[in-house]
Amino acid sequence: MDAFFDFLRGYWWLAFPLIGAAGGIARGWESAARRRHKRRLEFIRAKSELKAASRVTVATASVPKPITRASPVPTQLEQLFHAHDAVTARWLEYELDVAKLIAFPTMSDGRQDLTAAFLRAKKTADNLRPRSADERISAGDLAAYRAAVTDFEVAFDIAERDARRVRDSSFTEGERKRLNTAKQLLTVAIDQAATPAER
Repeated sequence: MDAFFDFLRGYWWLAFPLIGAAGGIARGWESAARRRHKRRLEFIRAKSELKAASRVTVATASVPKPITRASPVPTQLEQLFHAHDAVTARWLEYELDVAKLIAFPTMSDGRQDLTAAFLRAKKTADNLRPRSADERISAGDLAAYRAAVTDFEVAFDIAERDARRVRDSSFTEGERKRLNTAKQLLTVAIDQAATPAER
C-alpha cells in the first residue's frame, strides 16, 4: 500500500492531463450525439413537411372531377410514379453531371450515412413499384408503395441538403486542390469559345 501512495506522491500531476483527456472524450461523444439528434430532427421535420404538402395535394384532389377511369387507383399510382421518377431524375443529375459530381461528392458516396439511407430508401421504393399504372394492386400494397416513395423523397432531400452544406469539407487540402483543378479543366472542356487544342 505504501508503494501506491509513493506513486501518487510522485505522479500527482498526471491527474490534470488525464482529467483534460477525459473531458475531451466526453465532449466528443456529446458532439456526436448532438449531430445524430440534429439529423433525426431534420429527417422528422422534412417528413412532416412532405406529409403536410401531400395532405394539401389530397385536399385539392378531392374536388369532384369527371370520372374518366373505372377506378381511382391508377390515378394515385400515376401520381406516385411521377413523384418517384422526379426524385430519381434529381438523383441522376448528381450521378451524370460531372460538374455536380465534383461540387457535391457526398451525393455519390455510399459510405456517407445520409447517402446510404437515401440509397436504401430508393431500393425499397423501386422494389415496391408496380410494373405499370394500369396494374390493379391491393390497398395495402398501394399504401406501402406510397410510404416508400415518401421515405425516398425525404431521404433524398436530407442527403441533398447535407451534401450542399458539406460540399468538399471532408477532403484534405491536396484533394481539394485536385477537385478545383478538375473543375477548371471541365470549364475549359465545355467552353465553346475555347480552341480545340485547349479543350
